[in-house]
Amino acid sequence: MSLDELESLVIGWAKARQIIPNATSTAQLLKAVSEMGELADAVNKGQREEMKDAVGDVVVCLINLCALEGTSLGECLGGAWNEIKDRRGVLLPNGVFVKEEAK
Repeated sequence: MSLDELESLVIGWAKARQIIPNATSTAQLLKAVSEMGELADAVNKGQREEMKDAVGDVVVCLINLCALEGTSLGECLGGAWNEIKDRRGVLLPNGVFVKEEAK
């Protein structure tokens, strides 16, 4: 299934449960942050299945937030891609990203 198809299914699910339109963007953001905490815990503990579940839960919250704001996850991701696609550099083993200077 494509990301667009899954996004549409999530929105339909959220509408059937009145999450959209009755939730607020702030509520969905706070839920996403809560799910990020679960994600961090799962990654920290090396719990792969719990990590996958938490990533999915975060994405569901972000899809709902986007729908409430009249945009889509794809549109937001496309905008982010356009911002980063031409960046050059490397991530060092110590976690520091070194930007390549523009020529």
